Amino acid sequence: MKRILLATNAAQAKLHALDFACFVAKATKSELTILFLESTRYEKVPVVKEVHSMPHVQTIIDNDLPENHELEDLYAHNRKLFSDACQSRGVNASVCAFRKLSLEKIILESRFADVLIADPDLSFSNNTESTPTVFIKELLLKSECPVILAPFSFDGVDEIVLAYDGSKSCVFAMRQFTHLFPAFSAKKIIVLQVNENESDNSVIHMEMIRKLLALHYVNVEFKTLHGQPGDELLLYLIGKRNTFVVMGAFGRNMLSNFFRKSMAERVLSMLNLPVLIAHR
Repeated sequence: MKRILLATNAAQAKLHALDFACFVAKATKSELTILFLESTRYEKVPVVKEVHSMPHVQTIIDNDLPENHELEDLYAHNRKLFSDACQSRGVNASVCAFRKLSLEKIILESRFADVLIADPDLSFSNNTESTPTVFIKELLLKSECPVILAPFSFDGVDEIVLAYDGSKSCVFAMRQFTHLFPAFSAKKIIVLQVNENESDNSVIHMEMIRKLLALHYVNVEFKTLHGQPGDELLLYLIGKRNTFVVMGAFGRNMLSNFFRKSMAERVLSMLNLPVLIAHR
């Protein structure tokens, strides 16, 4: 991995997401690009409007508004804050400011990146939203690289949980994580599957998964839980610390028990863990 993106609301200096992004950048010796998503109430140029059936040049532009002067000062302050924080952490970082909030531009950036990091509560709405927000859900569905949802607090990584349901999406996520984080080869790996049948302890394609992971990791454990996949996975992960969770596609594989909409949203809203979601 060489290029990491961090998407952030330029009006909110959330340093916990930056701390995690810097940890990932240092662990993988990668460059960090901070996508500063800005917004103003009016455009930079005047526009022609019709007033009393006559053409009229609207002269109020964003520079005329006091609140936008305040926003510009806030953006400049946060850009410097983030740049200084990266420098103090020894991370090679740059800031890319987006004047207009455009999901399409972020998706295009993701096409040329190795991974995109964001807060699960990243939002640009004036209304209170649940976690993950509407913006994050769209990002997860459309991103063209793996997405890592940053935890709200972070102390390091001791183990990696690979959520597995036998689907190709989950195996793809495993491979993506393995190639992105070779520095984690000595970490404990837990392949976690939930079977609804209480007497079923089998893991789908277990030997093939074992052979794949044995090429990259020295400590691999398979664990089978029983019950409803969403409930059991959530119960297993709640309370864990220093655990990195890896999942397959978000909302794309309708046959996958692990990634039903309700389950994924519950997990993402209740855990304080980094979660990588990858899809083809």
